Amino acid sequence: MRVPTTFRSFTLAALLSPMAAFAHCDTWDGPVVKAAQAALASGEVASVLIWVRKSDETEIRQAFARTREVRKLGGEAQKVADQFFFETLVRVHRAGEGAPYTGLKPAGTDFGPALPAGDRALETGDLKPVWKLLSDRAHEGLHARFDVARKAKDFPAGDVEAGRRFVAAYVTYIHYVEGLYGAAGAPAHGVEGEAHTAHAH
Repeated sequence: MRVPTTFRSFTLAALLSPMAAFAHCDTWDGPVVKAAQAALASGEVASVLIWVRKSDETEIRQAFARTREVRKLGGEAQKVADQFFFETLVRVHRAGEGAPYTGLKPAGTDFGPALPAGDRALETGDLKPVWKLLSDRAHEGLHARFDVARKAKDFPAGDVEAGRRFVAAYVTYIHYVEGLYGAAGAPAHGVEGEAHTAHAH
């Protein structure tokens, strides 16, 4: 069964969870804000430019320069200037990924186990925990859909409603299979086109 491209894209998006995919780059303790804090502390803008597309570089350079100027006033002005820069950088970063900006989320926001596991793997060089997490998750999802479809398959001849229930279960199952396969074979970010970020969200 060939799944239409538009539906397949939707399925992949659901499997990969768009919220989680773009999450934690817009938190106060996320990597983008941390990069912004380091840049303001050092006075070097290059460390934050990696988080935005080349076409957005001018906007970030200008925001950085304005922020540094206002920070000289100290006190509340410095806090306001810092937040302006954090929000500008995160907004532009997310726009580059096709994600909306809805404000900075609190530090410690829980987005589930996948993101911390992925970050930890980059720090330690050990991908095995991530592989196990994803493998277990896919295994559970696959078996759940397979079991429903398998049970629904043996419906009485002539029972149209039972047949429709089977078709619905079958479509859900087979789309999940193809979605997982497509996601697993998708090119790494940056392999095709311009790589504009060092972090997957």
